[in-house]
Amino acid sequence: MRLQRRLNLGFAALLVLFTAFLAVQFGIGARVRADHDRRADRIAAGRAANRGALQGMTDAETGIRGYQLTGERLFLEPYQSGRADALTRLVRAAEEARSTHARELVEAERQAAAAWLGQYAGPAADGHDPDETLGKQLFDRFRAANAAADDALAAEQHAEQGRHRGTERLLTITSVVLVLAVLAAGYLLVRTTRRQLLVPLARVGDTIRQLTTGDRSVRAEPAGAAELRTVTQALNDLAAQTEEHLAAEQARTARAWLCQAVVGELQREDADPATVGHRVVARIAGALAADAVYGELFVPGTGRVTTRWPETAPELDLTAVREVPPGRPVPCAGGLAVAVGGDSACPGGYLLVVRDFLPEFTEPEHRLLASVGREIERALRQAGVRVQQDLLIGELRMLDQRKDVFIQTVTHELRTPLTSILGYTEILADEEDEQDPLRRRSLAAILRNAHRLMDTINDLLLLDRPATGAEAVTEPLDLAAVAAAVHAELGAAAAAKELTMSLDAEPAWVRGDRTQLQRALRKLLENAIKFTPAGGSVSWRCGADEQNVTVAVTDTGIGIPPEDVPGLFTPFHRAGNAMDQAVQGPGLGLAIVRDIVRDHGGGIAVSSVVGRGTTFTVTLPAVPAPVPVPVPAS
Repeated sequence: MRLQRRLNLGFAALLVLFTAFLAVQFGIGARVRADHDRRADRIAAGRAANRGALQGMTDAETGIRGYQLTGERLFLEPYQSGRADALTRLVRAAEEARSTHARELVEAERQAAAAWLGQYAGPAADGHDPDETLGKQLFDRFRAANAAADDALAAEQHAEQGRHRGTERLLTITSVVLVLAVLAAGYLLVRTTRRQLLVPLARVGDTIRQLTTGDRSVRAEPAGAAELRTVTQALNDLAAQTEEHLAAEQARTARAWLCQAVVGELQREDADPATVGHRVVARIAGALAADAVYGELFVPGTGRVTTRWPETAPELDLTAVREVPPGRPVPCAGGLAVAVGGDSACPGGYLLVVRDFLPEFTEPEHRLLASVGREIERALRQAGVRVQQDLLIGELRMLDQRKDVFIQTVTHELRTPLTSILGYTEILADEEDEQDPLRRRSLAAILRNAHRLMDTINDLLLLDRPATGAEAVTEPLDLAAVAAAVHAELGAAAAAKELTMSLDAEPAWVRGDRTQLQRALRKLLENAIKFTPAGGSVSWRCGADEQNVTVAVTDTGIGIPPEDVPGLFTPFHRAGNAMDQAVQGPGLGLAIVRDIVRDHGGGIAVSSVVGRGTTFTVTLPAVPAPVPVPVPAS
């Protein structure tokens, strides 16, 4: 108790002395210095304003003299600015003056300035000729008043400096006395408490070293002063919180590992569902130190799977477990149960963990089982999605195969009789001398529509060519030459519709199938001719750069509505305005062009304005022109 009183008195005395020192040095001293600086600044500002007023009046006088000598009103600008500045500064000087005497002198100075301005400068600025002797007397009176006010303000500055020096000396003496008192009290306090505090601090240091080596269970014994006991208790609390955080982190790691392991088991596609279920409950049993685990899950593609671990676990009445709502695990049937949620496509299930010889399940174990249930539910839903995707993909493949069979069957069944129709019709058409005009027109219509139907069949076969397994023969070829051949071939069709058709082509080498590329260009040009009214024009060009070959076909036809552009290259798609104007065609040409261009590693784009025309642009990879092989001389 005696040491405690001495410690209390020593700390109190040290605290009081140190507080007094701080108050004197940083509180009172700072306030005194701040007040001095504020007063000194105001006096200095007043004195500077007073001097500025003199300068302003001097500028005003100079302006008046210049105006009187030259008659130029330009010299009145310094007068105006100097007068305004002087009056403003005199007001400021009066505000900043501390003593009544100084303010009275500043007021006398202001009246002198007003007298000079009103009796001499004002009339002179207005063009009158006032008495210069009077002006000089009035300005000398202002100068005298300004000097008197400056002397008064200087006296205020000197007095303020004297007061501040006296106050500073008093503060310094007080601070020195307080510092000596603090040192004495501190020496006595250290001498008294050295042995009393070193032992507890050493024990705290030993505890910290043991904690840093990994022994999280060690705690320091609170001893010594109250402050030291507080520090010791805080250290113990920190060690306890660290231990709790490590345990929580280990629990999170265990949850993540178990969830990952369970999901890995559920995602194995080469294992029997019953075996997978047994492995899942076995992993859960190992993580929760369970005596038995019961599970029932609905596995997509297999059905409901019921399992338990170990296989020798007793049979239980699980009716109540099946009615557990989804969410947090709940005690049920002598263990901890969690529901695995489901829906109409993937019905739910449950997990029941039974443990007989260990304490009740902890909160981290509840979270662990809940996390496992959610991961199982997520994995089963994903498995259900995969099963549905597999079924859908299988159905799509079957539809695609049926489509191929249908096209092959229809084209074969149509082509055989159509060949006969064409043959016999051509024979009848050759006997045109023996036919009347109506019969010739009828045979021509039969031939025209039969050829159209044959072209449609050929287009269907061309769209279905990947299924035929035919390999295209590619070679380096000049696409400009192919375009020129197509241009010459369709020139008669364009002339029949009174269309102007032009071709601008330069050598453009690509690697491809000549027949297929010629077919693609022909269909683009045929479409341009078909959808361009009589009197219009069709132009196309073929060019190349270092990387690409470009073919652009432009017409002045009916155009394509914007809503029809996205489906333009889909088989059997036809634009609305084409059907409204009864333009014939099955809608296969552009789909064939797209497939041919895509097979050659290129692309096709379209830009169109309804009523103004359309441009199709085909882009293909360019290849170097072949080097001619020299022919040996004979």
